[in-house]
Parts: sequence; structure tokens; C-alpha cells
Amino acid sequence: MKKNTNNRQQQIHRIRSSREEASDLDKLSEAIRTGSRTALSKGITLVESLREEDRRSAQDLLAVLLPFSGNSIRIGISGVPGAGKSTFIEAFGSLLCSMGRKVAVLAVDPSSEIAKGSILGDKTRMNELAANEKAFIRPSPSGGNLGGVARRTRESIYLCEAAGFDTILVETVGVGQNETAVHHMVDLFLLIALAGSGDELQGIKRGITELADIVLVNKADGENLPRAKAARQDLIRALHFLPERENKVPVEVFLCSSIEKTGLSEIWQAIEGLEKASRQSTFFESNRKKQLVSWLHDSLKEELWNTFMKRDGIEKLLHQFEVDVLQMKCSVNHAALELMQKFNSGDN
Repeated sequence: MKKNTNNRQQQIHRIRSSREEASDLDKLSEAIRTGSRTALSKGITLVESLREEDRRSAQDLLAVLLPFSGNSIRIGISGVPGAGKSTFIEAFGSLLCSMGRKVAVLAVDPSSEIAKGSILGDKTRMNELAANEKAFIRPSPSGGNLGGVARRTRESIYLCEAAGFDTILVETVGVGQNETAVHHMVDLFLLIALAGSGDELQGIKRGITELADIVLVNKADGENLPRAKAARQDLIRALHFLPERENKVPVEVFLCSSIEKTGLSEIWQAIEGLEKASRQSTFFESNRKKQLVSWLHDSLKEELWNTFMKRDGIEKLLHQFEVDVLQMKCSVNHAALELMQKFNSGDN
């Protein structure tokens, strides 16, 4: 009798907890839709969480808010460290806010492979923009994620859109030419270059430069202005050697100074022109559909990996094969095949 009573109490507790969780999610989603920056931060924290129970709640939250997303222009911004990405974003974002737009900045900081932490200093570098009621800045660690973005940047974009932000700026880590993942999340891609740093020569390399819709030569002011002008001409010439872009639109190269706030209006006009042309040619819509499919594939890969690692004995077996591979006792392909055979057979 006592056992039955305990089971009943546990069942009541589970039902009550489920109802409370649903009520909390309803309140959170409603607060996000009203534009609460506190609620938006809480929502992003939820989708970034690695806890299993939070992952389920995050999916429920996204399901509720997805119908209210998509009404923004998504802009990726990258460039090598020192190019002035944060300074540019603050000046550019402040300009857009003064024009009546609502700007969300998703700034990705590199994570240390040793300490597994990140500086998350972007918000402190954008004091003016952070204080603007029309802006929202969210720094997130890359967590070792490849492609210059965080694990849940896509989800964060959708949450920001549901909160009413019509301009999403995604600042990537800025560590190299392989930062291409952001291209599958945004509508336009801006690459920031520096005069005199060799960046003008990077323009002839493939990879991240091929994905840029607009290239900016930043810090075009003072004594650096002549070098910036020369770098712009070098980049224009270099870009002619790259293959034709998918949207058929030539890449423009602009001079700008985030300190003197010059060139910013021209850059926004170029973005508006590209967005209008992209929508009229149906490229905008088809590109977003491709991005949804890419999101599906990435999510499936993540779920498959999680399922693989949860199988009893697999993690231990994986570590064993890692040692064998390092000691040249077996090839990488052989180890992978053996692991998959063990996983599929369930004999671990």
C-alpha cells in the first residue's frame, strides 16, 4: 500500500512539474515576443544549455516562436583580429538604431582549448550600442565550434527575430579563412579588411573571401587613409579573379572609418540594394530555404553523434581506438568501421 502511495505521489509530482514547466515556457515566450531583453537573454541561455532537460525545453520554446521569426535582414561580419569588427559594429549598429531599426548583435568569442573558457568582451567594447534601448548584444563562446560561430547561433537568430529585432548582426570569431559556417545562417556577408596588414592580398585567396557580399577596408582615416585607398584598389583588382558568385552580383569594396563614422551610410545603402535585388530575383527566399535544410542536416549529425556516444561502452571503446590509432596499431578508417559495427550490432 505504501509503495502504491509513493508511486502515486511521484506521478503527481511529474504532472505538476510538467505543468509548471509548460507555464514557465509560455511566460518566457510571451515575454520574448514583447521584446524583453532579459527574457531574450534567458531564452538564448536555454538554447545554449547542454543539459538534456533544457534541450527539450529549448525545442519547445523554438517551436512556439518560429512562426514569429524570419522578419529581419541577417548580416554576417568577419575579419581578422584587430580589423576593428567590434568598433565597426558599434558605429554601424548605432547608425541603424538612429534610423529606427532594432539591432541584435550575436558576437562569438573564441574559446580557449586549454581552459575551455572565453573572454566574452564584446559587450564591454560596445558600451554605446549596449546602452541603446533599440539594441541587444549577446556574446557567446564558440565552444570550439568550427566555422567561427557558436553552437546555437542559428537558434539565437530566430529568438532575436521573434523578439522584434529586424537587423541581426552576427560577428564571427575572426580566426581564419575557414569561417564559412556563418554563410549558411545569414543573408549577407561582410568581410572587414585592414590596409597594410596583408589583408588586401588575402582577397585573391579562396574560402571566406569568395563568400563576401561586401568588403570593407576599415580604419580609413588619418595617416592610414592613403594606404586604405591603395588597399581598396588592390582588393577590387583581386576580386576580379574570383569565380562568379551564385547571386550574380559583383562584390563592392568600401572604405570606412568606425572612429570618424565615415562610409557607414554608404555601406547600409549597399546592403539595402543587395537585399532588394535578392528578394526580387527570388534568391533571398531560395537561400533561406537552403539554410533550413543545412540546419536540418547539422542537427541530424549532432543527434546521431549524441546517440552514438550514449550507447553503453562506446565512449570507452572510442578512447581505446584513439590510443590504437596514435600507436599506429590500426588505421583511422579501420577504427571508425569497427566502432560503427559495434554500435550497429549493439554488442559493446
